[in-house]
Amino acid sequence: MMFNLGEAILALLEIVFGFWNNQVSLVFELLGQSPTGFKGGGPWGIIEGIEPLFVGIGSALVVLFFVIGFCAESVDIREEIRFEAILRMFIRVAIAQWLVSYNITIMKALFTSCGNLVGHLGQNQSVELSIDPAQAEVIKDLGFGTSIVFLILAVFLSLIVIICGFFLLYNVYFRFLKIMVIVPFGAIASSTLAGNRGLSNTFVAYMKYFISVVFEAVTMALAILLCNQFISSGLPTFTGDYEDWAKTLIYLGEMTFTVALTVGTVKGAQNLTSRALGL
Repeated sequence: MMFNLGEAILALLEIVFGFWNNQVSLVFELLGQSPTGFKGGGPWGIIEGIEPLFVGIGSALVVLFFVIGFCAESVDIREEIRFEAILRMFIRVAIAQWLVSYNITIMKALFTSCGNLVGHLGQNQSVELSIDPAQAEVIKDLGFGTSIVFLILAVFLSLIVIICGFFLLYNVYFRFLKIMVIVPFGAIASSTLAGNRGLSNTFVAYMKYFISVVFEAVTMALAILLCNQFISSGLPTFTGDYEDWAKTLIYLGEMTFTVALTVGTVKGAQNLTSRALGL
């Protein structure tokens, strides 16, 4: 033969899987990174610059929500003005004001905790996407007609892996954007704690969403690790009676499906995290 299509197919797959592994390594590095250090800290600098404005608004709203909550809860003013009631209201206002003032500090602590957890998961990242040696031998020995089919499949698989690799990175970048957009609103949400139970539900809803977005990184990391392991676990058991070329065809199809599944799981990581944690 003047050329070997099997060798060309293997070379193409190795290049594409190398691209995927590089994307996964980059994603793990980003997931373990605090938003404060993302892109050299430039985007976070904007958040820190506008945070005092939101803290000022939140501090003013603490008083407003306190008055609203007091009026809503008070049926009989003379009955409500007791030492226990006054102490409870002042404690509520003090907690609200403290959360407004130290909103950023609390969030940084959550970023650090999540980053450390992803970092530990990344240390166990021993699985990389690669072609099973047995299937590689089958591809090398393909006939010309069969190799044409495999070449078309390999090109299709390559396109899917490349697109999925960029979508993987897109979801990680979008997570950073979501976090930075909602961080300043934490001061305003915290101010609602000064009001009654109905008003304070705003803070509870905000924190539930914020925690789900922050710890979404852990779900993303787990999804990538597990899906890579699915691919590296070899052929499905039902392929035992198939010809070698058919087994390899199924193997490549399963790899394509699992790569797409990885991106789908990563994309839905926030919803999955919310459901798992009851948020």
